[in-house]
Amino acid sequence: MDIKEIIRPDNLVYKRTPLLTDATLSYCPGCGHGTIHRLIMEVVEEMGIQSETIGIAPVGCSVLAYEFMDIDMSQAAHGRAPAVATGIKRLWEDKFVFTYQGDGDLAAIGTGETIHACNRGENITIFFVNNGIYGMTGGQMAPTTLEGMKSSTSPYGRNNKTMGPPIKITEMIAPLPGVHYVTRQAVHKPGPVRKSKKAIRKAFEVQKEKKGLSFIEFVSNCNSGWKMTPNDSNIWMEEHMFPFYPMGDIKVDGKLVK
Repeated sequence: MDIKEIIRPDNLVYKRTPLLTDATLSYCPGCGHGTIHRLIMEVVEEMGIQSETIGIAPVGCSVLAYEFMDIDMSQAAHGRAPAVATGIKRLWEDKFVFTYQGDGDLAAIGTGETIHACNRGENITIFFVNNGIYGMTGGQMAPTTLEGMKSSTSPYGRNNKTMGPPIKITEMIAPLPGVHYVTRQAVHKPGPVRKSKKAIRKAFEVQKEKKGLSFIEFVSNCNSGWKMTPNDSNIWMEEHMFPFYPMGDIKVDGKLVK
């Protein structure tokens, strides 16, 4: 078949959203960040809100987001993205404002900012990528690191007796009255990718309707930090991360469902 016939619009089952820049993704092969970027930008494109969307990325792998998303972006100090997002949203109430944060950033260094922004019910969206480790800064143990899971600062595995158990930050913030929508998703297979995109769209719709804060956790792999191949890391994630961090909605329309 001629190439022109193959790329006819009615034959295409996939196209790249123009809201991703032409920059080559610099994330490790197999990492979930690129897929999450694409889903967010697809939703922004479909809603027609490119010029109305502002993203905030702090320190960590998430700091690279501004190189790949063709929207207005602001960088925040480590852990402070919810505070920056609060200021931006209060100045421009009709803008769509989101943070894009990792687990070391959101659940450790930025715990205070996260909890209080959620408690206040700031009308923003928080995207939280949980791979159970500090990915960019050296593979250290994070609050989300599983019991027994090895890291550069827990080379013999996390010991709950001395290090405390992993924190389910998503379940912690869900009961807060200012939080309207909370869900946990993944992007390692087509099915979860579709569910993740629906969740992102719902979160932006909640913000549009001024109903409060939306919080989406993406359980992802870090094959480099975990010292695994991409495929092995996805299998390990399903076998170990998902039982502790189960997929699905936790709070919908202001009501807890789990």
